[in-house]
Amino acid sequence: MIIDFRSDTVTKPGKEMLKAMAEAPVGDDVFNEDPSINSLESKAAEMFGMEAAIFCPSGTMTNQIAIKCHTQPGDEVICDTSSHIYQYEGGGIAFNSAASVKLLTGHRGRITAKQVADSINADDVHKAHTSLVCLENTSNRGGGSCYDMDEILNIKQVCKENDLKFHLDGARLFNALIAKKQDAKQYGKEFDSISICLSKSLGCPVGSLLLGDKNFIKKARRIRKAFGGGMRQAGYLAAAGIYALDHNIDRLTTDHEWALVIAENLIKKDFVTEVMPVETNIIIFSVNEPYTPSSLVARFKEDNILSYAISPTQVRLVMHLDISPAMVDKTIEVINKL
Repeated sequence: MIIDFRSDTVTKPGKEMLKAMAEAPVGDDVFNEDPSINSLESKAAEMFGMEAAIFCPSGTMTNQIAIKCHTQPGDEVICDTSSHIYQYEGGGIAFNSAASVKLLTGHRGRITAKQVADSINADDVHKAHTSLVCLENTSNRGGGSCYDMDEILNIKQVCKENDLKFHLDGARLFNALIAKKQDAKQYGKEFDSISICLSKSLGCPVGSLLLGDKNFIKKARRIRKAFGGGMRQAGYLAAAGIYALDHNIDRLTTDHEWALVIAENLIKKDFVTEVMPVETNIIIFSVNEPYTPSSLVARFKEDNILSYAISPTQVRLVMHLDISPAMVDKTIEVINKL
């Protein structure tokens, strides 16, 4: 039995999801003729109360399309220093959009309205033009931390007062919606664009969605084509997304509960110096002697537990739908023996 906590991207489709994929009606999506993709896009847009959506191969692509749509070369994007769009998207902001970045040090990946307001450049030819604010919810490197809606509303007000666009990297947004008991339509009301990932917590094999108004998505469709993201009979993948939105959201509470249980056992160990507060499905903990993150990952692997050294001092474990109660019990048993 391999227990894979490296990421929630490692899941494989179950029998029911595979059945939905195999039976999906398909067409050519570049011609807007794939009924399964059209259905998925409409379903997601309606869920968030937004006008339209576009299906893409990855969350990196949806984020990068959004940034490209919202900025002009020479503009500046405000985001947290640990954000996925900066840390894990291959320098895409510079490469794809020719924009610079104003990095803010938030609390576990979450920035505040005051930080944003203080970081907007003056209308000065010597300065980059601030045009976009990006949040990440949940924050990956923040240990799956979630924004309070009040702070989102405060940041939105700053954006409104300063004519800034507002994008959400919601790769794990459904975890936040479940954990904070928030409303998807509230997010759709406040953000100009939202990226949601189907291949992380929701367990699809491939795919992310970008949501916005009709004009924004029309522009996004052109940029997706230029990025090489136009797909043909991708309705087989979209069908997995439809299944996931119907069946795999409420079960996220199980992932959150297991993360808490494992974290409670980790914090008892002398070699664990800190465990970030667990809000959703991610555990990030700091390691001290006799282990390093790399050596602890290697030690876990001896017991067929796969984990990830996320920094020189930290290890990450991520819960997902392919983790069973027996796997959680085995993990706790191994931790207690260390």
